Amino acid sequence: MAVSSNKAVFLHGSTMRHVLVMTAASATGLVAMFAVDMVDMYFLTLLGEQELAAAVGFAGTLLFFLVSVSIGLQIALGALVARSEGAHRRDLARRYCSSSLLFNFLVAAVISAIAWFHLPALLALLGASGKTLEYAVSYAGIVLPSMPVLVLGMSAATAVRAVGDARRSMWATVLGSLVNAVLDPLFIFTFGWGLEGAALASVCARLVVLGVAWHALAVVHAMPCRVSRAQFLADIRPIMGIAGPAVLTNIATPLGGSFVLATMSRFGDSAVAGAAIMGRITPLAFAAVFALSGAIGPILGQNAGAGRFDRVRSTLVNSLVFNVVYVVFVWLLLWAGAELIVRVFSASDEARELILFYCHFLVGAFAFNGFLFVANTSFNNLRHAHWATCFNFGRALLGTIPAVYFGARWFGPRGVMAGEAFGAMLFGLLAVAAAFALVRRLEREQRPTEPVNGNLGAVPVVGTTVSREPPL
Repeated sequence: MAVSSNKAVFLHGSTMRHVLVMTAASATGLVAMFAVDMVDMYFLTLLGEQELAAAVGFAGTLLFFLVSVSIGLQIALGALVARSEGAHRRDLARRYCSSSLLFNFLVAAVISAIAWFHLPALLALLGASGKTLEYAVSYAGIVLPSMPVLVLGMSAATAVRAVGDARRSMWATVLGSLVNAVLDPLFIFTFGWGLEGAALASVCARLVVLGVAWHALAVVHAMPCRVSRAQFLADIRPIMGIAGPAVLTNIATPLGGSFVLATMSRFGDSAVAGAAIMGRITPLAFAAVFALSGAIGPILGQNAGAGRFDRVRSTLVNSLVFNVVYVVFVWLLLWAGAELIVRVFSASDEARELILFYCHFLVGAFAFNGFLFVANTSFNNLRHAHWATCFNFGRALLGTIPAVYFGARWFGPRGVMAGEAFGAMLFGLLAVAAAFALVRRLEREQRPTEPVNGNLGAVPVVGTTVSREPPL
């Protein structure tokens, strides 16, 4: 059995290089996953029923809410493991990893069960009705029971990434997506299962993600270990210290998205279908921005655990530079390919107009989403997860919802999309300013370094990092 060395790999070398390598690996996995989502949508549009695309949009919004909860749980796992690695405490990293995996699985199982028994009501609350509601219930009813499997697989991949092994974390997602891509046409067309076939392909893919990620975590890195009941209960406090605010942070996004979708549904299935198509294209186009938040978490965590706030600041700066350059590049591509997107998805009427409007005028605003992602990751890894909660809820409640409401009244479906972009712009800028202020404050509060052989700074001591860890 191969076991990785206990080395905090992000404490040395160029932070920009670490950002690029980790983001590239994470983005590769996300591109594969999001590409399959887009292929799902494409195959379903070939069946000739606009209600199918709208149904996947409604079901996807509900499922995204549950995934957002699981991402909050994974943030806690990644932050605790990375900080322990940065402090050269592999024993503590293994314990946090094991306790978090068990906790994440149990929470996902409870939430999925509750949602499954209330599917029709939840989807109707989002605005689905008639045939669209029937399709959405059918699709979500198959995918939802596999959520605990997905959460366990994603959590395992997060732990692998937290110890610095982005490549194996990437392969879990890539292989799962390849399985989904192969099974999609087979289940949808060859077996004639239609929408249910797309859902079953997703379930199979999630099993593959779990298998690959667990092999990397357990066999390659030997991270899972046996924890006693007392240890597990003791670990819930530090887990929830990050997971609680992180879950609330992530819930804010689908809450805002649910309001957007419910508002868009007033303009008919064509408008919802247009939004659903862009909802599949946007994650694929901006996979690197989505990956950035997860990629830099271990870098920030390890350096914060070692008291290297100069490298924390450098990581933030490099992440923001990468984010802006990448979004500008994608904007140019989508502007040039807008008509092609319309033709590929056979979009017409309102759906066509919304796709063109988004690609031409709103894509650039996604850079501010990237600002918020980066800032929130820094808050979660610097023991200020509640700040991320405040900014995400601020974006949803004070930015997105009011702007979408008035945008819909004044400008129709286009106003809905523009209002959503406005919320990201305002709170993305505020969050980045707060992130740099936090780093400066923590740097000032850091204890003076201990002299070693007459040289100050040889052994950095982090303020309260050690005192908050549970005794082993």
